[in-house]
Amino acid sequence: MAKSRAEIMVDRLRTLQADSADVEASAIVSVDGLIIASALPADVEEDRVSAMSAAMISLGERIASELGRGLLNQVYIKGKMGYVLLMSVGEDAVLTVLAREGAKLGLIFLDMRRTVEDLSALL
Repeated sequence: MAKSRAEIMVDRLRTLQADSADVEASAIVSVDGLIIASALPADVEEDRVSAMSAAMISLGERIASELGRGLLNQVYIKGKMGYVLLMSVGEDAVLTVLAREGAKLGLIFLDMRRTVEDLSALL
C-alpha cells in the first residue's frame, strides 16, 4: 500500500534527524499554526511548537520586510540549551528544527535546505 503524503513527510523529518546527530526534533507547521507533520519527542507539545513557529516566522517576515532585508530565509534562536531553527517551506509552511547546544549549524542549515526542497514538492 502506498504511503500518504503525511507519512512521507514524517519519514523525511526522521531522515533529517538521522542524518544529523545534533537535530533533536523537527516539524512541518502551516503558517496558520497547525501541525502538518512532526517527529517530535513525546514530551514536546505539538500545539505549542506549531503556534510558536507560525508566530516567529510571521514576525520574522514582517521584520525582514519592514527593515528592507528582503524575503525571509530563516529564523534562528539560540538558547542556553540549544537552538530553534525555522525555515520557510514555500509560502504556506515552516520547517522547525530543535538542535543541540554546540551543533554544527552550517551542516544543519544545509540539511534543512535539502529537506525543504523535498517537502516543497509534497505541499
